[in-house]
Amino acid sequence: MDAGVLLKFYEAGERNFSGVDLQGANLSGATLIGVDLSGANLTGARLSRAFLTGTNLSNAFLNWADLCYVKLSDGIVEDADLTKANLQGAFLVQSSLGGAKLSGSNLTHVNLRSADLQRANLCGANLKGSNLRNANLFHANLNWANLSEARLSGANLKGAFLHEVNLQGAYLNGLDLKGVNLSGINLSMTKASEDSLEEANLAANSLNGAELREICINSAKLTNANSQKAHFPKSQLSSGKIAQTNLEAINWHGVTKLLRGHRNRGLPLSVYSSSISGILV
Repeated sequence: MDAGVLLKFYEAGERNFSGVDLQGANLSGATLIGVDLSGANLTGARLSRAFLTGTNLSNAFLNWADLCYVKLSDGIVEDADLTKANLQGAFLVQSSLGGAKLSGSNLTHVNLRSADLQRANLCGANLKGSNLRNANLFHANLNWANLSEARLSGANLKGAFLHEVNLQGAYLNGLDLKGVNLSGINLSMTKASEDSLEEANLAANSLNGAELREICINSAKLTNANSQKAHFPKSQLSSGKIAQTNLEAINWHGVTKLLRGHRNRGLPLSVYSSSISGILV
């Protein structure tokens, strides 16, 4: 269907465009609020700055589509194919993207606050500076994704795949990451407070310059982690569980107040094999 024809139908009151073929169509800046485009072929379509609030795009084909700065809050994009799509600056607040294919897509500075992304494939996606506050990322695939400077406060990351994800400079306040495998992840310059990293795997991580305030890291695995110039004010690394925490070969140079409020209660020998200059114990 031609884009002009679709817009004329819309102006006449039609809202059901399920399964329509709009491959390569130019709908930039168009207003299509609350329409049904489920199963539509929008491969390579241009939808930049379009108003699609409440639109149903479930099972639609949007790979390689241009969705820059699109307004799609409260939208339904479940199981849609957005592989390699450009969603830079898109507004997707409270949208449902469960099972959506977003691998390799450009999601820089996208607003996904309170969006449902469970089971979504975000492998290799660029989410730099994105807003994912209170988003549901349950069992989402974030392998090799770029989440630098992203805001993830209150997000659900239970069961998420996080292999080689980049969280440099990200905001991770209020997350429950107990037992999560975060090994090898770049967490340098990360800001976090009141998170639970208990029993989490932080082996070989970069924590350079991280600010981890009031974090519970009891029993966490920190083998070969690099925490140069990191700060852990009011964080918990004891409470009787420090003996289970692996601190071997960590570079603690410049870390301060790691055990603030605690006294040396028989710390394991592995602590003293690390560089602990400046730590208050």
